[in-house]
Amino acid sequence: MKRIITIFLVLYSIPVWSYLFSSDDSLALNKVVIDPGHGGKDPGNLGTGRYQSQEKDIALDVSLKLGAYIKENMPDVEVIYTRDKDVFPKLYERTALANREKADLFISIHCDSFTKPTVRGTSTFIMGLSKSNANFNVAKRENSVIELEENYEEVYKDYDPNSIESIMLLNLTQKSKIENSALLAGLIQQQFSNRVGLHDRGVKQAPFLVLWM
Repeated sequence: MKRIITIFLVLYSIPVWSYLFSSDDSLALNKVVIDPGHGGKDPGNLGTGRYQSQEKDIALDVSLKLGAYIKENMPDVEVIYTRDKDVFPKLYERTALANREKADLFISIHCDSFTKPTVRGTSTFIMGLSKSNANFNVAKRENSVIELEENYEEVYKDYDPNSIESIMLLNLTQKSKIENSALLAGLIQQQFSNRVGLHDRGVKQAPFLVLWM
């Protein structure tokens, strides 16, 4: 399997064009939560075994670099990490942190895996119902991490990561976030393509629990 960088993204409230160059504190991007995927007892994707690093390691490295870039270029923006070392924050703890801190932006960093050797590049996912079985399967795989948590049945109540009904309920609550998230996701993909030279695999929608929460 090959691993490629994948980003899960939620832009909470204000339009992209309003805050990118705004001097108005009420519109400005003030706080970003960066979530390095997986961690601790959850290694994420393991790759082919060619390298010792697992998804959790790469996601953490990329997340810390991203945070450093933001602090260097946007010093007024506060950066908060859901983890900054090899630990396993529960899924609801990651999102509760972002909500409690009233973050303007939530970014979750992952490395997806594929069996086809031709797959390469980067993707940015936003919350939504997927028209692709492949995207839906990725979401199911990521959402199933809750089963590593103690008492997950009680914490997540009636949510079933394998149920299309659960997925549809997630999507209904996120309509207001999709347009803003899609705009910023497109800008992220442009940066990967134009500045880094990575293959653009596009902006996609999928029902990730971490984005809904």
